[in-house]
Amino acid sequence: MTSPDPYGPEWVRHTAIASDGIRLAYWTAGEGTPLVLVAGQAVDHRSWQIAGPALLPGRQVIVFDHRGIGDSELGDASRFTMRLFAEDVVSILDAAGVERADVVGHSMGGRVAQWLAIDHPGRLRRLVLVSTSAGDAYGTLRSDATDHAIRSSDPNEVATLFWAEDRRDLVRLLAVGRDRTALARHHRASTRHDALADLGRITTPTLVLHGELDPLTPLDNARILDEHIPTARLTVVKGARHGIVLDGGLGLQIVDRFLRPDRTPSSRANGGGRDSVGG
Repeated sequence: MTSPDPYGPEWVRHTAIASDGIRLAYWTAGEGTPLVLVAGQAVDHRSWQIAGPALLPGRQVIVFDHRGIGDSELGDASRFTMRLFAEDVVSILDAAGVERADVVGHSMGGRVAQWLAIDHPGRLRRLVLVSTSAGDAYGTLRSDATDHAIRSSDPNEVATLFWAEDRRDLVRLLAVGRDRTALARHHRASTRHDALADLGRITTPTLVLHGELDPLTPLDNARILDEHIPTARLTVVKGARHGIVLDGGLGLQIVDRFLRPDRTPSSRANGGGRDSVGG
């Protein structure tokens, strides 16, 4: 069964069975090094409709809907945690017959990816944490104005938090699920995320990628990840906001270069550190 638009006929829809028996919808396309894209809070797989196809050459790209979102079943929403969501990624890897994959997690997806790297290091080849944090207890919290924009439910206002320019054409990337229970439980699970004490266990070569002007997850949250993950390299894109990889721009180019099999992994062990790029 092929996926509906915005993905083309080369994207094939599949079903994985999670640890608690619910059905998880995922889509694959391409051949080569497996790459899993983990979406943000309550956003379905369509958030990758620009980035996913752009990353295809030489790769098998996997996108999916988090439990309770899009085509994936809800299950027991009271059990939602970032760690459970990471187990869902493992179930999808198993169903796809993938032993090891590159993983890119954006926003809440980056929180999920942290637990994937902590609990299942053998399943990852390289890791990219984008616009994310170790938990709400650390770093600078978002401003009241940002919270107001998020609560407004106005897609155009929310989009201004993701992209600096007037990019109303990108609002389509912010398709949020409609199940109120799922939305509330996603939010609660994300706000309860706290991986700081375990970040030192991450051994996967890791890129921490962040926008300089991210209002949803301020920049010092990325610095905390960089300081606590032994294999991390932090790259900051000047002038960028929260949607740094979703629009297919410079952020995605940086991710693509980091993940290419013919490149040496970036880490402190082999010259990693901090970069600032962009105009």
